[in-house]
Amino acid sequence: MENTQKKPFACKLLIGLHGLLGVGAVFGGGALMLDPTGNLIGMPSDIMKVPLFPNYFIPGLILLFILGICPLLVMLALIKKWAWPWGEKLNIFRQTQHWAWAFSLYIGFALIIWIVVEVYIINGASFIHLFYTGLGLMIQMVTLLPSVSEYYRKDSHQAA
Repeated sequence: MENTQKKPFACKLLIGLHGLLGVGAVFGGGALMLDPTGNLIGMPSDIMKVPLFPNYFIPGLILLFILGICPLLVMLALIKKWAWPWGEKLNIFRQTQHWAWAFSLYIGFALIIWIVVEVYIINGASFIHLFYTGLGLMIQMVTLLPSVSEYYRKDSHQAA
C-alpha cells in the first residue's frame, strides 16, 4: 500500500538532522581511521588516555559506523519507510511504530552517550561537545513530536 499521508515538516527536519549527523560522523570517523594519530583533524594524541585504545582508529571506526552510516540508513528509512525484518526485531516499539522511528531514538541516545564518554575521557568539554549533545537531544525531541510519531505509526495508512 502506498503512503498517502503528507510528510509533516517535523519529519523533514528529523531526516535533515540524521543527515547532518551522518555526514559529519562519516567524515570524522573516516579521518580518524585514515590517520589514527588524530593529526588530520587536529585531535591531540595525548588526550587518548584509554588503555583499550592506543590511538584513534577504533573510536574512528565506531564513529563511522554507529554515528555515521547508521544515521544515514535511518534517514533513508525515514524517507522511504521500507520494511526491514532485522530492524523490526530490534524495535522495542514494534507493535505501534515503524522501526526507523525507534532507531531514530536509539541514535539520539547513542550520540549523547558518545559525547558523555568522550568528555569523560578527555576530562574537558568544548563547543563541539555542546553542539553534538544538543543535536542528540534535538533528534530525540523531534522524533517524539506527535506529528512525527503519528506519521511513523504502523496503523497510519502506510506499508508495513
